[in-house]
Amino acid sequence: MTQRKTRRDPFAEREARKYARPVPSRELILSIMSEQPGPLDLSELLECLQVVAPEDIDALTRRLKAMERDGQIVRNRRGGYLPVDESDLIRGRVIGHPDGFGFLVPDEGHEDLFLSPREMRALMHGDRALVRVIRIDRRGRKEAALVEVLERHNEQVVGRFFKERGIGFVRPDNKRLHQDILIPPENMGSAGDSQIVMAAIVEQPNQRSQPIGRIVEVLGDHMAPGMEIDVAVRAHALPYEWPEDVLTEAAHVKPEIPEPDKQGRVDLRDVPLVTIDSQSAMDFDDAVYCEPAGGGWRLLVAIADVSAYVLPGTALDAEAQRRGNSVYFPGRVIPMLPETLSNGLCSLNPEADRLCMVCEMRINADGKHGRYRFFEAVMRSAARLTYTEVAAMVVDRRMAPRRKYTGLVSHLDDLYALYKVLRKRRERRGAIDFETMETEFLFSPDRKIERIMPAQRNDAHKLIEECMIAANVAVADFLRKRKMPVLYRVHEGPDADKLADLRDFLDEFGLTLGGGDSPEPKDYAKLVDKVISRPDAHLIQTVLLRSLSQAVYSPENRGHFGLALPAYVHFTSPIRRYPDLLVHRAIRHALRNRRPTTFEYSFDTMLTLGEHCSMTERRADEATHDVEAWLKCEYMQDKVGEEFDGIISGVTSFGVFVELNEIYVEGLVHITSLPRDYYHFDPIGHRLSGERSHRIYRLGDKLRVKIARVDLDERRIDLEPVEARSVRGKGRRALLKKKRA
Repeated sequence: MTQRKTRRDPFAEREARKYARPVPSRELILSIMSEQPGPLDLSELLECLQVVAPEDIDALTRRLKAMERDGQIVRNRRGGYLPVDESDLIRGRVIGHPDGFGFLVPDEGHEDLFLSPREMRALMHGDRALVRVIRIDRRGRKEAALVEVLERHNEQVVGRFFKERGIGFVRPDNKRLHQDILIPPENMGSAGDSQIVMAAIVEQPNQRSQPIGRIVEVLGDHMAPGMEIDVAVRAHALPYEWPEDVLTEAAHVKPEIPEPDKQGRVDLRDVPLVTIDSQSAMDFDDAVYCEPAGGGWRLLVAIADVSAYVLPGTALDAEAQRRGNSVYFPGRVIPMLPETLSNGLCSLNPEADRLCMVCEMRINADGKHGRYRFFEAVMRSAARLTYTEVAAMVVDRRMAPRRKYTGLVSHLDDLYALYKVLRKRRERRGAIDFETMETEFLFSPDRKIERIMPAQRNDAHKLIEECMIAANVAVADFLRKRKMPVLYRVHEGPDADKLADLRDFLDEFGLTLGGGDSPEPKDYAKLVDKVISRPDAHLIQTVLLRSLSQAVYSPENRGHFGLALPAYVHFTSPIRRYPDLLVHRAIRHALRNRRPTTFEYSFDTMLTLGEHCSMTERRADEATHDVEAWLKCEYMQDKVGEEFDGIISGVTSFGVFVELNEIYVEGLVHITSLPRDYYHFDPIGHRLSGERSHRIYRLGDKLRVKIARVDLDERRIDLEPVEARSVRGKGRRALLKKKRA
């Protein structure tokens, strides 16, 4: 029998401040439930809480639904309520697998739980769910059963529409969404067979039926130019349309800076600051100037003052925060800010007055930082230079470009001299210099890929990189000393497990990593220098890089392992990164001599923003990776049957990945395509070993392969080793010969 509870709600005053007709607090509801021997239905709960008025019952019912949605309570099939923590239930995020099963990643304190294909019938990738552990499977995994779906993640799905015998369905582009979306005839709209569409889910899946959807947008034909970007944008839920209130605010931005906005700022319009970017760049965040001073150098790094235009509480700020960063696809950008700002008023375009935030630094002859200061200024870029032009002037010292920019050459020479000193100091402190391979696509006028090329990186790229690092270090020191809440760029070293695996891998190559149980960046840097001339250098560097943690944004300063720096922030790209905009606001707050406690962002707020910005960065990386994989598959479609030399770039239990020489495309040799044998996978040694033939396929090995199949929908290129055909042929001939004998 339910015991009647008459005690006072300890949070009654708080609820009274929030609501005209306060209802029992969540804390009281949970306390009442936890003291009962079993679930409470609504009538029993009303009695315990002494809620009788109809309007109070409605308000309490809404609160109970909110508590269900937040995973605090669950309602069983008989309508009884019970608290989650008292019923051994676990809530978390669902991660789907293309093969139909999935995992629940708990919100806190538990290992991932396996969800069978049966349980995944009612779930989709990204949903939040409440589960109960029901058994340990034969592989030792904790297996869970679904109790309740707390929150649906997928409202719309992009994919390919098919129509078979009058039945329509959308096959999601995201392979983690393992269920097709059924489309009734009345919901098909104008979609044609095999077209790429966006479907809104009108009925979520359950144990008995698949999700049901409605076509809301037809993107176009499967192979239409640019389709890969349209698909990736929607598949990864990248915000790409500007809300009306953002467009309204952007429309009020004037093309030129009003004179009153320039007042009270340091006037740098006579200083020949220049921007140095790629040929294709449209938005210019940073400008630099260098001159000799006191046996060393005076370096100015001027950054577009986006914070002067994008203010907290505005629609522009809310949208910039939501996007987190600009996303750069081959030939197209999804900007963080509208173009009137990103390419216009904020961009440090040549021969135009622009507001900027300046970091002025003194650096001695050994590259050591001395005094620095920050100030708001107005500048006028003297030139828009490219990396190629600057390298030609200061590295190759070609006369034609030096004559063209005769008034800037001496400053650029000073900048290059400073770079060489900063570079040496970087090497002395042990920063890791991974030379990773990045590719660029050369398109024809009809957006067909003509060639895939390695991205060229010269000393001008590195020059700007060192200037930006110097400014970011100064900013981190400035804000840390003033105890300002700020997002640091955190990059941690290897954990114990990854370090052990790395050492085992290096043993296979006869290599060692110094530093014992706590290697420092310089230990990594020494090893990178040692292997740089090897043909498998970039593969070894890849394994080294994977042993490190992923860089994130956090208000907790844990240093930057890769750069070998005790504190680091991102300050230099506020047009395209939201964390940089937050850093600018923190600098301005400190320059006004205001206390950290009065800053509009607390540590907890920064913690939330850091997690969000780290997520949007990963989201952008995944979307651009998808587009590049699509383009590479498209490029290889007419090369089926051709043979290429390559290097094994990855080893898994199901086969080896091979990177093809000179065209920078990766494909899979499935284990079933290898010469007939039983293969054992060694994840530490990154190799597959044949049990009978003793044939070994190891990371870094050379392999000649044939293009067997290209699947654009799966973003997959299947390869066959050329040697396998001859081996199998010999095996069949030997078998026939044996039979004849």
